[in-house]
Amino acid sequence: MKKLMFIWLAVMIIISLAACSNNNAAEEEPQFLDVELSINPEKAKVNEPVVFEAKVTYGEEEVTDADEVKFEIWRANAEEHEKILVEHAENGIYRLEKSFEEEGTYYIYSHVTARRMHNMPKKEFVIGKPSPPEKESGSQEENMDDDDHGSH
Repeated sequence: MKKLMFIWLAVMIIISLAACSNNNAAEEEPQFLDVELSINPEKAKVNEPVVFEAKVTYGEEEVTDADEVKFEIWRANAEEHEKILVEHAENGIYRLEKSFEEEGTYYIYSHVTARRMHNMPKKEFVIGKPSPPEKESGSQEENMDDDDHGSH
């Protein structure tokens, strides 16, 4: 009788441990840092304010405490890139309003570091009359290496 009770107890412990491990697997599903970059308007006039927004989420969670959000903006084929630190505005949105004095095609990278991850979406926008666009440069890794060496 004791032997049967011991076997039954061992089976119940194994079943409960298996059930616990399945719950942990579901809870540990990897989440990703997502950045939705928007520009309003995408075609603006000289000296007209342009609003840049980076909506930052981690899984379903709005990220209000990113380690760093930096917008890197430059005119097509320009050597110099302007980098601007951006603060959290609301609901996971990091916002910058800026106007431009020179016509042309521009680009923006939104560098976002949060939850030990980095995401850097890129978009193009136009101020006044478009200028010739940049040729597609190498991979983002090459661009990041350039950034680390301060060649912008």
